[in-house]
Amino acid sequence: MWILSAATLVNRSGTMVLAFLVLYVTHTMGVTPARAAIALMVYGVAALLAMPLAGILSDRVGPLPVMKASLFLTGFLLLLFPLAKSYSAILLMTFAFAVLNESVRPASLSMVSDLVPPAQRKAAFALSRLAANLGMSVGPAIGGILAVYSFRWLFLVDGSTSILAGVVLALAPIRNVGRQKMHEPEWTDATDLGREIEADSVTPLAALHPAADLRAFRNPRMLYFLAALIPVQLVGFQLTSTLPLFLVRYLHFKESVFGTIFTVNTLLIVALEVPLNAAMAHWTHRRTLMLGAFLYAVGFGSYALVGIAPFGRTAGVFAAVVIWTFGEMILMPGSSAYAAEIAPPERRGEYMGLYTMSFNVAFAMGPWLGASILGKWGATAVWGAAFVSGCISTLLMSRAEPRKGPDPSQPSLVR
Repeated sequence: MWILSAATLVNRSGTMVLAFLVLYVTHTMGVTPARAAIALMVYGVAALLAMPLAGILSDRVGPLPVMKASLFLTGFLLLLFPLAKSYSAILLMTFAFAVLNESVRPASLSMVSDLVPPAQRKAAFALSRLAANLGMSVGPAIGGILAVYSFRWLFLVDGSTSILAGVVLALAPIRNVGRQKMHEPEWTDATDLGREIEADSVTPLAALHPAADLRAFRNPRMLYFLAALIPVQLVGFQLTSTLPLFLVRYLHFKESVFGTIFTVNTLLIVALEVPLNAAMAHWTHRRTLMLGAFLYAVGFGSYALVGIAPFGRTAGVFAAVVIWTFGEMILMPGSSAYAAEIAPPERRGEYMGLYTMSFNVAFAMGPWLGASILGKWGATAVWGAAFVSGCISTLLMSRAEPRKGPDPSQPSLVR
């Protein structure tokens, strides 16, 4: 698990091409920002297509080969990317970049699920997120410095770190656990962390049905979970769209204040997410998912009140950051652990592909919805809608607990 996280850290530390893609296209092609932004749309569409396919491939050949192939091929593609000299060639390279780059995510989540028993999954996913956040806090910052000299350096560094991460996995003594666990019994919810945990495994349900009946797109429990998750995902993506507009145009803060939000968010995640999830390992999935979604709702919803906060607007803004960051630290590892729990072992990659695809769907919808509400009805409306949306997820998550035992006559979604 630590080796896998180390590879994630190396890979994410060089992540910079995507952050500067629009600037690169406008600089290289001399096109308008709107036309350059089409490259991001192409990336998003390709990612939507790639994630479920990468998940299915992980089930067929194992997650480790998919991860290594994704990292190596992404690295070599980035080294060749600057050779694209036309607008259409850049869009084609961007599509291929998205397919290869995003294929690592469902495979990585599937592998984390297989490496540790259920009692440790929340902490394991938190560790993986910690590595990703640490890397992302470094990569774009270095990219900004390199872009001053030449955009080619972005592709060289990003591609090299991707290849280096693949080397870490290639040299590490990690088994291709996905394929080897396909016909093994699932981990049991024992006292893996030295404490009793509530057994909420769905293995009995998986045993009742042929594997074909438990495909991710056919599993009502999985579809319900994603439907419950998307409303709060829409709230989370206001961070990069509506929130900066609100802070700068409505509260008249400087842009540096918005940048500081990322610093506070990252520091809290680095310091607290892993021990927090280790301490919550014995919590049921329902309790974890409900609390995470509700803290998101309260955190973003409270921006509607910062203008009248008795302790000042700045303190109100950062108090909200702390609240929704705790929601993020609880909900993100918890939702990954839940998706792993409800997936039959032989289809875990497929489930993780569908799970990660839901984030892309929310990313495509959330910023547009938030900006539209902000423009038409104002700040109070958008943050009120964020609170309601998060509460909807909280309510739906209250019925997302896995069944406690087999019921051949009623393989239902809820207890």
